[in-house]
Amino acid sequence: MQCSRALFRLPVAISLALAPSPASAQARYRVVTDSAWFYQTPAGKRLAVVARTALVSAGAPEGAFVPVTLDGWIFETSLGPSPKPEFQIAVAKAGGENLRATPRGDLIATLIKGFGLNKTGQQGRWVHVTRDGYMRQADLTPLIGIVATRTAAGDSDSTRAAVPVPVHPPDSAAVDASRVAATRRTTVYRTPDGAPAATIAGDTPLRVLSKSGDWSRVELEGWVRSSDLAVAPAGALVGLSAAELRAEPQRYVGQVLNWTLQFIAIEKADDLRPEIPNGATYLLAQGPVPERGFVYVVVPDAKVNGLSTLPPLATIRITARVRAGKSRYLGNPVVDLLTLEVEP
Repeated sequence: MQCSRALFRLPVAISLALAPSPASAQARYRVVTDSAWFYQTPAGKRLAVVARTALVSAGAPEGAFVPVTLDGWIFETSLGPSPKPEFQIAVAKAGGENLRATPRGDLIATLIKGFGLNKTGQQGRWVHVTRDGYMRQADLTPLIGIVATRTAAGDSDSTRAAVPVPVHPPDSAAVDASRVAATRRTTVYRTPDGAPAATIAGDTPLRVLSKSGDWSRVELEGWVRSSDLAVAPAGALVGLSAAELRAEPQRYVGQVLNWTLQFIAIEKADDLRPEIPNGATYLLAQGPVPERGFVYVVVPDAKVNGLSTLPPLATIRITARVRAGKSRYLGNPVVDLLTLEVEP
């Protein structure tokens, strides 16, 4: 009998114990929770929100906190002189600015106006900056560390080839909070408040991938009969929730999805929606059904006239490309319209 191993991925934060960094260098860590905070001091003032999956350098843990360094790039025109002597520059843009891993690269953190930084370099109109602070251990997981070994005694400044070594938790009995089990017979849903997809028995092992409100997106590993499987159709993603986009806003950018929404109104973009060109037309909609959050659907100029008779609260089915998983100020997904059908 043939069997296939299948993963069920459905729409939490992951908490892992951290190891002290090697004495010779800081270790590298990945942020594993949504909206993790960057603090001025341990348990002190919160200064910035660090993006999930962002990489930071960190030193030895200090209780529940770890000293970290934010290292990234920010656009030159968003910066100005810092009023504080310990920093060379500061964010000057009224609405704040994004810190990125590379020029125009992945998001590291969202910085508010006045956030102090030190400049380490420049590439065109992009400035390379750093800032030291603290993050919670529970928001980070260690990557592979690099340890450099000394050569001959008289050659103290040279090193041999760096040897990668795993960074292990200091306590082998530490609990991986992403590993959980169902406490009873449980229904698995395609999306929060969506259609049921399966039922699992109590004590079934699961792995938590992300969290949205009262819902946890989990991964189930198991076996099914090969005869019960078919290759998923290529093209648009089906069953992707808005909660998943908000939880991992960078992951789905550029991908095409199919959604059923409830149309509310036709609007013009303004400064509160920087992901949409100013003055562009977009649909304000609710969903995807049965979710109750809002979605912005950017409409190409060629399609605007055809939507003028769309009645409020109409149910529409769209194919769209993800422009932003979560808008900067209001946290709503932004998608570019490709096709639209009105349900009777």
